[in-house]
Amino acid sequence: MTALLVSLQRDLRLAARRRSEVMTSLAFFVVVVSLFPLGIGPEAQLLQRIAPGVIWVAALLATLLGLPRLFAADHADGTLEQMALSPQPLVLLVAGKVMAHWLLCGLPLVLLAPLLGMQFNLDGGSQQVLVLALLLGTPVLSLIGAVGAALTLGVRGGGALLALLLLPLYVPTLVFGTGAVESYAAGLDATPQLSLLGALLIVALVFTPWATAAALRIALE
Repeated sequence: MTALLVSLQRDLRLAARRRSEVMTSLAFFVVVVSLFPLGIGPEAQLLQRIAPGVIWVAALLATLLGLPRLFAADHADGTLEQMALSPQPLVLLVAGKVMAHWLLCGLPLVLLAPLLGMQFNLDGGSQQVLVLALLLGTPVLSLIGAVGAALTLGVRGGGALLALLLLPLYVPTLVFGTGAVESYAAGLDATPQLSLLGALLIVALVFTPWATAAALRIALE
């Protein structure tokens, strides 16, 4: 656990020195979500119906925007090789980096979602379900994205390839996340969709750090 915390603290300190990179993803999320009410108009029912999909797609794209930088800097300066050769488990070091990515890119999206939901006339209950769904789903996006970032590390045109690899894998999280809010808005129970998001999170927590570490070792060979 010490290795995980050290990796987490290191990435957070580095991000504090490169705040513009973090703010780019947040600004992208806010701008994309805010453009839809302006472009569609003030029709309340239509805005409420499209709100979950718009916010979730924007969160997915904002998360994807920061993934190419997850391992790139460490790979460029040789830090990644030192991590692979260190006596500390690479899986824990990778888990710390993914956790830092979620704290910087995922958690702010969760916190901003209620404010942006007000633009779509979402009621308080729908906003609570939206926040809970994002809280369960955005870590899944970061964990799966880390595997894709490791697989495309050092590949020319890796950003486009990363999007092609990850977007199909993100579909279940997107469907269950939007479905939870839509079910609540329709007067149904959102628990099944939230439970499926929780199951996806557990599976991702168990398997993706190992897959990411294996992909990094392949990329370093």
